[in-house]
Amino acid sequence: MGLFGRKNDTATITATAPAPVNPELAALTGDYTIDPSHTSIGFVARHAMVTNVKGSFADVAGALHLDGTDPSRSTASIDIKMDSIETGSADRDGHLKSSDFFKTDEFPEMTFRSTKAEALGGDDYRITGDLTILGTTKEISIDLEFNGAATDPFGNERVGFEGKSEILRSEWGLTWNAALETGGVLVSDKIKLNFDISAIKNAA
Repeated sequence: MGLFGRKNDTATITATAPAPVNPELAALTGDYTIDPSHTSIGFVARHAMVTNVKGSFADVAGALHLDGTDPSRSTASIDIKMDSIETGSADRDGHLKSSDFFKTDEFPEMTFRSTKAEALGGDDYRITGDLTILGTTKEISIDLEFNGAATDPFGNERVGFEGKSEILRSEWGLTWNAALETGGVLVSDKIKLNFDISAIKNAA
């Protein structure tokens, strides 16, 4: 069942008789802190036109506000330390931190601030917001799947989401590239973003 609930097909919704709220879903309403040790925010770029390079960020922080009765009132904010980028190659990580790409000395963080949330049906949702990289802010939408809620062995109330989006890095000024002798370029403009988020409900 979706985090924000589903409409009862047999319910008659009127101005004086709103649809009943599932109390289990309503109980999830509240403020949450992203658990960085169980959260992964990654990316995939095409390399040399023939293969994919995957990377992620080790230092992630953020907060969610979930509304179990009205998804449009849910919000998200994420802060990522760009020096924490990891692609499995120290040389490549160093290049990505340099002035050719993320300029981490000048722009140490990438941020996301939501502006809109929507229920798409079932466990699927979409959150839209402002992604800031290199001081440039552009709107993106992230499609999310609600993975469920549980209380862990330490008594923490958790929720989990998986998400994905695609961006063109050139729109944020990430334009470095190198031409290939066989045609094409070394690094794709299109970047796939992947989100696997676990968040813990804040104490009342």
